[in-house]
Amino acid sequence: MKILLQEVVLNDPRSPHNGSKKDILIVDGHISRIGDAIEAPDARIINEPGLVASPGWVDPFAHFNDPGFEHKETIESGAAAAAAGGFTTVFVIPNTKPAIDNKSTVEYVMAKASRLPVQVLPIGAVTRNTEGKELAEMYDMRASGAVAFSDGIKPIQSSGLLVKALLYVKTFDGVVIQIPDDTSITPHGLMHEGIISTRLGLPGKPMIAEELIVARDIKLARYTDSQIHFTGISSPKSIEYIRRAKEGGLKVTCSVAPYHLFFCDEDLMDYDTNLKVNPPLRTRADMMALREAVKNGWVDCIATHHQPQDFDAKVLEFEYAKFGMTGLETCFSVLHTAIPELDAGQLTSLLSINARRIFKLPEAKLEEGQQAAISLYQPDVQKVFAQKDFHSKCSNTPFTGQPLKGNVFGIISGQHLIINQA
Repeated sequence: MKILLQEVVLNDPRSPHNGSKKDILIVDGHISRIGDAIEAPDARIINEPGLVASPGWVDPFAHFNDPGFEHKETIESGAAAAAAGGFTTVFVIPNTKPAIDNKSTVEYVMAKASRLPVQVLPIGAVTRNTEGKELAEMYDMRASGAVAFSDGIKPIQSSGLLVKALLYVKTFDGVVIQIPDDTSITPHGLMHEGIISTRLGLPGKPMIAEELIVARDIKLARYTDSQIHFTGISSPKSIEYIRRAKEGGLKVTCSVAPYHLFFCDEDLMDYDTNLKVNPPLRTRADMMALREAVKNGWVDCIATHHQPQDFDAKVLEFEYAKFGMTGLETCFSVLHTAIPELDAGQLTSLLSINARRIFKLPEAKLEEGQQAAISLYQPDVQKVFAQKDFHSKCSNTPFTGQPLKGNVFGIISGQHLIINQA
C-alpha cells in the first residue's frame, strides 16, 4: 500500500524539514521518502489545503469500558473515536469489570486491539479490583504489555500502598498515574466549591482535595525516587507544586484535560450534566491560570479523560448523573480554540512527544525509514461537530454544535489510513 501526502506542512521539531511544505511517501506502513514533487503514480494521493502532518498523537488516559461495560464503549468503538480525534495511541484505564488488574485482562485488551488502526495500550491497576486495599500483580501485567499503572478514576488514598507501588514500579522503570483527589474531603461534592455552587445549591468540592494529594504524592515520589504522573490537574496551586518538584529534580510530570481549559464553573448555571466531571470545572480565574501553565510549558501533555456515559447515566437530575464526558474526537479542536497562541511545536510536544518520553514509548518521527504514525490536521479550518463526527457509542459531550477552530483530517498508522468524513 502506498500513500502520497502532497504539499503538507511538517510539524516535528526534531525534523530538518520542520515547518516546511513537503511531500511524504508512505510505502507498506513506513515513511519511504520526504521531498519535493515526489512522483508515485500508483499511490493513494492526499492533497488538502492547509494540511499539517504531526507525529502520531498519544492520549494517556481514556476509558474504553471493555470488558464489562460494553454498552458504553468497546475497544473497537473507542479506537474509532480515537482515530477520528487524530490519535494513533491511547492508554485505557483499568476501571472495567473485571478490572485490568492481572495479566489475563491485559492480554485480553492487547488481543482485541491487535488488528485495530489505533494502538490501544492498557494501564494496569495498582490495586486489586481498583479497591485500594492490596497491590495487584504489576510485574506480570508489565510483562504482558501494561504501559503504566493507575487505579484510574479511583485515586489511591493510602500513602502506604502508594509507597509500595512506587517502589515496586522502580524494578522495571514504570510510571504510576494518579488523579489527585482526597475523597475524604466532601466526598459527595458535585462541582467546584465556590460562589457558583452556593448559587446553584449544589454541594461543592474544594481545590484543597486535589492539592493535598499532589503535595503528599510529590513527597512520596521524593522518598522513593520513583516516577509519578498526575492527570486531570485543575488547580493552579497543584501546577506550582509540580513545577517546584521538577525544578528539584523529581520524576514528576502532569497532564490536563481539554475541558478544564475550555469551561469553568460558570458554565454550569443551567445544570448541564455533560459538564459534570471529576476533578470538577474550576473558576474562570483558575481556567485562565491553567491556560497560562500550558503556554509556559509547565504542563507536559494533554489527556482527554474520555469517559463515555450512556443516555440513562446523564439525562437525569444533576445530583444523580454520572461524572465524565467523551473527549477523543474533540480534543484537538478544543485545545486549539482555548489556547490559539500555542505554536506548532508546543502542540506536537503536548500531544505526542512528551507522552512518548514519559511512558518510554518508541519515538514517532517524521523521518525516512520510520514506521508511519502520523496525525493529519488543518489548524485554520472551522469545525462544528455534528452527531456524524462522533464514533464513540455515547454522546455525553457539550461540544455538539459548538463552533471550534481546527479540524482533524485523519491518521496514518502503519498500513492503516483513516480519513474523517467532510
